[in-house]
Amino acid sequence: MRLKEKDVEVGYLYLTTANQYRAVLAMKGDFIIYAPGSEEAEPLKLKATEMPFENQPFKKCQIVTFAKKDYQAFDFNGTEAVKHKLDEGQLTQITAQCNAKSAIAALLAE
Repeated sequence: MRLKEKDVEVGYLYLTTANQYRAVLAMKGDFIIYAPGSEEAEPLKLKATEMPFENQPFKKCQIVTFAKKDYQAFDFNGTEAVKHKLDEGQLTQITAQCNAKSAIAALLAE
């Protein structure tokens, strides 16, 4: 399923049909910064403190480009949906894992 641009939100986790987790870290105008996990990732366990983005580079792209990928529903903390809200601790961990803090600041300053 492809997303509509309005369905892409900061602080949410998505899963592509290639089993790649993607966390949207920042958004301004038509652009986002997101953290992509490895493709064919194992399903996340209920230990939501272990996010799968260690040593993955962040990406910047247009929201429309992000939304065009094929996404699927997945289970996260006992709920099945196409996107799942991340808490502040998870966002902080993901941002650190992909070293995106300065890129987020630069995007938001544009």
